Amino acid sequence: MIDPRPFHVLSYGTLLGVQVYQTFVSGIVAFRALPRPQFASLQAATFPVYFSLQSALPVVVALTASKGADAIGVSGLLAPESRGTLVPMATVLVTGLINQFILRPRTINVMRERKHQETCDGKKSYDPAPHSKEMMALNKRFGRIHGASSLLNMVSLAVTIYYGAVLSKRIS
Repeated sequence: MIDPRPFHVLSYGTLLGVQVYQTFVSGIVAFRALPRPQFASLQAATFPVYFSLQSALPVVVALTASKGADAIGVSGLLAPESRGTLVPMATVLVTGLINQFILRPRTINVMRERKHQETCDGKKSYDPAPHSKEMMALNKRFGRIHGASSLLNMVSLAVTIYYGAVLSKRIS
């Protein structure tokens, strides 16, 4: 049988690296460097990939968990002693799925509505005030959804870092 430990460490490292890069490097640099419409287009293309990785990699991490050179398997993951692996990775999986399939579509809808309202108002959603009541409501809605998505992302990152501490205690 193939030793799952290298796959476990590599999939964990990839998960953490993707999260840190998207959260603290890529998004911030793009926001500062690109005009708002291009930034929005870049994020719209990036987030499906990011949320897919954030959903798939915890599954790989969990499935490659091991005792020594032997994978513990799905039944082993459900054992009480495996909660240190299962709970953090399940949390990362769920936050990725919520972002991908609930919050991302809602964000896209609000962005479309804002685009339509910009046409009606003759003013961009991010232009200085004053804004129409409709645009203020859309901006507020966008802010709430974006805030929820960011919070889930930070929870996911914190849990991934926590799992790194759990994993490090297994290294001898």
